[in-house]
Amino acid sequence: MEDDPVNDDLQRILVLDFGGQTTHLIGRRLRERGVYAEIVSGTQPVADWYSDTVKGVILSGSPYSVHDVDAPRPDRALFDLGIPILGICYGLQTLVHTLGGTVSRSRDREYGPARIAVERPEGEFSRIESTFQSWMSHGDAIESLPDGAIQVAASVHNVPAVVAFPDHNALGLQFHPEVSHTEHGTDILERFARDRCGIRDLWSVRRYLEDLQAEVRRRVGDRNVLLLISGGVDSTVVAALLLASLSPEQVYLMYIDTGLMRKNESAEIGETLRALGAQHLSMVNAADRFLEALAGVEDPEEKRRIIGDMFIQVQQEEIATLLSGDYLLAQGTLYTDLIESGSGVGRHASRIKSHHNVASPLVHAKRERGEIVEPLAWLYKDEVRELGRILGVSPRVVGRHPFPGPGLAVRILGEVTRERCDLLREADALYIEALREAGLYDEIWQAFSVLLPIRSVGVTGDERAYGDVLALRAVVSRDGMTADMYDFDPTFLRDLAARMINRIAGLGRVVYDISGKPPATIEWE
Repeated sequence: MEDDPVNDDLQRILVLDFGGQTTHLIGRRLRERGVYAEIVSGTQPVADWYSDTVKGVILSGSPYSVHDVDAPRPDRALFDLGIPILGICYGLQTLVHTLGGTVSRSRDREYGPARIAVERPEGEFSRIESTFQSWMSHGDAIESLPDGAIQVAASVHNVPAVVAFPDHNALGLQFHPEVSHTEHGTDILERFARDRCGIRDLWSVRRYLEDLQAEVRRRVGDRNVLLLISGGVDSTVVAALLLASLSPEQVYLMYIDTGLMRKNESAEIGETLRALGAQHLSMVNAADRFLEALAGVEDPEEKRRIIGDMFIQVQQEEIATLLSGDYLLAQGTLYTDLIESGSGVGRHASRIKSHHNVASPLVHAKRERGEIVEPLAWLYKDEVRELGRILGVSPRVVGRHPFPGPGLAVRILGEVTRERCDLLREADALYIEALREAGLYDEIWQAFSVLLPIRSVGVTGDERAYGDVLALRAVVSRDGMTADMYDFDPTFLRDLAARMINRIAGLGRVVYDISGKPPATIEWE
């Protein structure tokens, strides 16, 4: 992951990453309020990251217990800096454990919503109601506080939920304020940054763009850069950024049609890129190659590996038709790609799933050689959309729902065939069309169809028939890290299912996925 291109003079909060799956949401929430936050490895020596612009430090959550032999620990020099510290979940337990308190396995493990009762309404909690809903995710709990520490709030299980450490200018939260389910969570983070840390600088995507363009120019120099276009928001915004930051002569765009794209997507992609000013655009039809490579493969991770390697293989074969000599490879990698791949800034993240633009060994080799440009790697999806709007990408493209890099291959459970792709393409197009007709598309973070590896019995006319089963997915979310199902009117779903089954040959049943994230992921594979 590249160095953050933001201006070195900007006041900031440092988030020490101990591997928690929502670590980057901490920085995201602060940035929503105009506070710049930078994320570094939680075990990195203080001397590697400290400067006068660092006004406060946040210790993240972690999948570890403080009692694990290999648990990540912050540099003890942190406590000699004298700057404010905020510990979240594992971060709080680390403060307690380090400063002489006791943390033990909890009898009341708290996962999910939990009411918090504020006992001392002061500091960050001075303007917050006496009880509020939080989001917990911990198996350990505080048994005794260090000398001088003060309990500020407790959960319904009488577990310390907020602890102040006046002697160390520190505060600890057992709950996760960064998760959208926590009431007042972003307010708490902002008050820590503004009131306790004294940050006055304002950060915005528009301001970030200036630094980002300068960094792109510095990284690329006079070399050519090749961007593989997936057709989604991320790669399209990267294309717009490259074209706005460099000479269009340096920017080479390659779109590889994998045969796994949505209906009419290839034609729309070509039109969009030309409108952005692309001069070097190659549209490669490799559908047969991808489908042949995927024949008989059912394991989702194997699908991702095959697709990732095939992307690079096709690119290498086609590169001679676009440019020659030294070139850089650009990608639309986001924060969430790195987090879910276990490739965050620290070494302690748990892998949720691989991403073809993160985990492919060929991409990894290019990254090792410093030949990868990932200008969005410090941004979340909503920030990428805002960046796209600033760069002049059309609202319809910028507002498009997320689409996985491996395409329909991970929305077809089981074997991927041309026939199953065609069926899913038609069904998904009907779904999105219905959402737009009902004015629901922009209310939903992501909506898509999943073709299941089963067939079920039904009745066609007067005869029994077996047909494919399709699952519909629609979620609302702020950033993709957590999500809730979209609560459709049952009439909408009933009418849509009837339309799909009547129009699509071979489709026999439609179901709706009501799972949230967590425990499920948004995509099925």
